[in-house]
Amino acid sequence: MARRPTWIVLTVTAALLIVLAVSLAPLRGTETVVTAATTTSLYQTGLLDALASAYRSGEPGVTIHFIPVGSGEALERAARGDACLVFVHAPSLEKEYIEAGAITMHRIIAFNYFVILGPPSDPAGVRNATDPVDAFKRIYDAGERGEALFVSRGDNSGTHVREMMLWSRAGLDPRGKPWYRETGQGMAETLVAASEMGAYTLSDIGTYLRLSGEGRIPGLTVLYEGGSELINIYSVYLATSCTGPERAAAESIIGFVSGPEGQGVIARFGVEEYGRPLFYKAEGNLSWLEREWKNLAGAG
Repeated sequence: MARRPTWIVLTVTAALLIVLAVSLAPLRGTETVVTAATTTSLYQTGLLDALASAYRSGEPGVTIHFIPVGSGEALERAARGDACLVFVHAPSLEKEYIEAGAITMHRIIAFNYFVILGPPSDPAGVRNATDPVDAFKRIYDAGERGEALFVSRGDNSGTHVREMMLWSRAGLDPRGKPWYRETGQGMAETLVAASEMGAYTLSDIGTYLRLSGEGRIPGLTVLYEGGSELINIYSVYLATSCTGPERAAAESIIGFVSGPEGQGVIARFGVEEYGRPLFYKAEGNLSWLEREWKNLAGAG
């Protein structure tokens, strides 16, 4: 049998390689996985999944792998190079990592408010508090009288940092008191524990609305909300150590969540289900939010 000329074999082989390369191009895109360490409140409410889904509709070749932990642990993972993106809400901690050069490309993406929760009977009289610091003083006094419990995350999360700031401003330290309990867990787990104990706690409003709507925390109600001391600002950062395709994808994600499309997702999230947004978009509020962020970053 006659052998085919070498040039024919080479031409056919080249054509096959081109077809194979084209067919595998979409598959190669899925290989870009961006690791994002995140505060539990953004993750447990479902907001990050909604943002990731909207982003992937335009960038199907990028997968975001979320690691939900407290803000302190999220920032530490970014500093160690274990995460390329970090979503957090602890300005005073964030400032430390910015100054250390561990994170960059700061964008404020959303805000809501912390709320003081407790049993409907409210033995500490938090409903009558004049401000959040007064509320914490009332809880402390009720705890000392044996009339109240307080459940803390105790995990160096953004919520825990804000809680400790409020205790500090009240001139009080509840740690070690028998009525003061620490879960060392995420926001959802802490709320469930506080509900079961009939205790007071501090939470972001988004996680409270989500769990309350699911009927998981019947023992808790909002007793105090509002005021600049309870504003809760969420930011995203790029880990300085992040390189290569993951860095390019991470920068794209930051642009998306801080841009018009991502901000629209944030503004709409929760409205249909809860009758109000779980988070408010930063777009249109940045000047004010940046001032508040700086104030909180300088707070002890």
